[in-house]
Amino acid sequence: MTDDYTPPKVWTQKGENGGQFASINRPVAGPTHDKDLPVGKHPLQLYSLATPNGQKVTIMLEELLEAGFDAEYDAWLIRINEGDQFGSGFVAANPNSKIPALMDHSVTPPRRVFESGSILVYLAEKFGAFLPADPAARTEAMNWLFWQMGSAPFLGGGFGHFYAYAPVKIEYAIDRYTMEAKRQLDVLNRHLAQNRFMAGDDYSIADMAIWPWYGQIVAGKLYGDAATFLDAGIYENVRRWHDEIATRPAVQRGIMVNKTGGDPSQQLWERHDASDFQTRTQDKIGAE
Repeated sequence: MTDDYTPPKVWTQKGENGGQFASINRPVAGPTHDKDLPVGKHPLQLYSLATPNGQKVTIMLEELLEAGFDAEYDAWLIRINEGDQFGSGFVAANPNSKIPALMDHSVTPPRRVFESGSILVYLAEKFGAFLPADPAARTEAMNWLFWQMGSAPFLGGGFGHFYAYAPVKIEYAIDRYTMEAKRQLDVLNRHLAQNRFMAGDDYSIADMAIWPWYGQIVAGKLYGDAATFLDAGIYENVRRWHDEIATRPAVQRGIMVNKTGGDPSQQLWERHDASDFQTRTQDKIGAE
């Protein structure tokens, strides 16, 4: 990194660019190797990892089950640091090679659903749940769902990357994305001062989309000590909202699915049955 860097007329890749995810960054799409996706016993097959985007969908699936819907699913672990998302089967499910990807085998031919927001809407419409029927409330839920889809890249790929993952600390980049992250948190804080949940009184897919990103960051669960750096304690309404949602049993289960780090008792690498939360967490697997 030099102060006098001038971009070339045409950019070319010069090896890895450093950082935690350098080994999987590339300027082209498509598969790098042939590998079929596994298929379990349930109609819904999820291929994911417990990043905030992955947790949105596992929270939704567990909420559907908690509410009594027949939404049983298999959740297969996709290790993005090892390039699983570039296998031919995964690319067929999601040509963008990003988790999560869902295959619905209850229809013929099986239907692929990719992009976490699209998966949430698909499941909400399939089961008739967590998306208000009232047109005004539905519109508000969709407003906030798409707000999250457009805003979170600035929080994750912007603030999170330059604050936590970049190989060098760049003051301009950190300042730029910190300002935007705080602005977004202020947007939420002001809205949640007047609303229990994102779409009003009813918990919806908008909450499931936003909570793993913005709720978790104010609770100190993302990017190391980012909550202190962002002075997250000032966003009292976001923290109140986070804490209420965190008590939901389905949320507590959902954030465990496809999780590979932290407390082994909270890691369920793959989920194929409801009993797996009691019998197949990593502390129990490791003890076998």
